[in-house]
Amino acid sequence: MSQSDNSTSHPTPEVKQQMLFRVPAEEVYRAFADPTVTTRFWFSHSDGPLEDGAERKWEWRMYGCETTVQVLEAVPPKRLLIEWGEPEGRSKVEWTFDGRSDETTLVTVRNFDFTGDADEVVAEAIDSMGGFSLVLANAKALLEHHIDLNLIRDRAPDSLVLP
Repeated sequence: MSQSDNSTSHPTPEVKQQMLFRVPAEEVYRAFADPTVTTRFWFSHSDGPLEDGAERKWEWRMYGCETTVQVLEAVPPKRLLIEWGEPEGRSKVEWTFDGRSDETTLVTVRNFDFTGDADEVVAEAIDSMGGFSLVLANAKALLEHHIDLNLIRDRAPDSLVLP
């Protein structure tokens, strides 16, 4: 984790993860923006694609939880920026898609602007680091090898509310 200043008097954590995908940027961008693909490796349901200004609801029905996502910027196939979470604990997530001449894409995910007291912020950042590691790995397996490793579902099997 690196440090990023926000409006408070102390720095807050910033989570950053990267993964090289051996597919073109357009395909990787679509995987994160289009819920018909994203639901195959991350959340279970969404009420629509990530488009500029859209508000979306993402659900992880297997865990009985959901979140509201506000799309702050969608620039295909380069960048997605959202704000998500509960009103008392929102943060921002930015994906950048660096398409390369060899048809690979370096995906960088940043989660920042965490809110809450110091203990809540640190706990959220640590959870985010692990979560985005799994999301990127699961997406890579799906896009490159057409398999779902079930990493999100299997992360917390004792918390499942749906089989």
